Amino acid sequence: MSILVTGGAGYIGSHTCVELLNAGFDVVVVDNLTNSREITLKEVESITNKNLTLYSVDLLDSESLHKVFENHTIDAVIHFAGLKAVGESVEKPLYYYETNLRTTINLCKVMEAHHVHKLVFSSSATVYGIPEQVPVLETAPIQATNPYGRTKIMIEDILRDVAAASDKWSISLLRYFNPIGAHKSGRIGEEPSGIPNNLMPYITQVAVGIRDELSVFGDDYPTEDGTCVRDYIHVVDLALGHLKALEKLDSSSGTQAYNLGTGNGYSVFQVISAFEEASGKTIPKKVAPRRAGDAPVTYADATKAEQDLGWKAERGLLEMCEDSWRWQSHRSKQNAK
Repeated sequence: MSILVTGGAGYIGSHTCVELLNAGFDVVVVDNLTNSREITLKEVESITNKNLTLYSVDLLDSESLHKVFENHTIDAVIHFAGLKAVGESVEKPLYYYETNLRTTINLCKVMEAHHVHKLVFSSSATVYGIPEQVPVLETAPIQATNPYGRTKIMIEDILRDVAAASDKWSISLLRYFNPIGAHKSGRIGEEPSGIPNNLMPYITQVAVGIRDELSVFGDDYPTEDGTCVRDYIHVVDLALGHLKALEKLDSSSGTQAYNLGTGNGYSVFQVISAFEEASGKTIPKKVAPRRAGDAPVTYADATKAEQDLGWKAERGLLEMCEDSWRWQSHRSKQNAK
């Protein structure tokens, strides 16, 4: 089977490509490489000792996308491509709405033209906004607090309408919680451009001296230690969830949403402590004012994914931190050469 992976050179996409290749799939990647690097996919090939095909194509370019489908018999698509920085989405909402929605619409139109109707979509727990109760179920109210999250809601709605219009379509909407970690080899991992938006890459950059200290946004939340609590999931567990979702598409139609998380919540201070244990490094930190829109506590109820897909997160927080540190150490050594 040939799987098209949009945004396959990115953080989650590249780890998913590893698992797809290891599972025996043929992998075709479409990525415009604006926030990713071709060398990442070379590392994927080295890790797996298998080849994939990369097209440096933007999903806004329908003509080039058609050619990809003409060159390969695509069986299903995993759709990661899109803009994903919450802060940037607040500053540039029209850019996010136009890019994320148009790319998805273009992709679905090209898929339809080539009779490909199986799709796994990279959604996000940001669709829940500040949840009314935890753990968060897939039936919880949808109430994103930023344009990035709202693009995910809109795309989910578009895909539901597409599937409702034709029973040929089978679509999984995977709502990720907080991916961290890296491949055990240390050869691929999260490499944000500019100042990291997420906790773990910021911690690792402080650990190697790229950043002076970590800002902890608020220590007066109604949690055990006053810092925000999140559901951190190892990126490899997340990647494996996509393979399980692919399998399910063969025996289902319509759309289904699934939470991908561990079901456990960890505070910012707990993550810092776990990383210090994993790395042997002390992380300088300061408490900064709360950020607008941050929920005090968010973690998943992933029961549906376990029951329907046979998927469950297996890797714990310490392993996530060990793998993140191995990756950052590897990158720092490479950059020093």
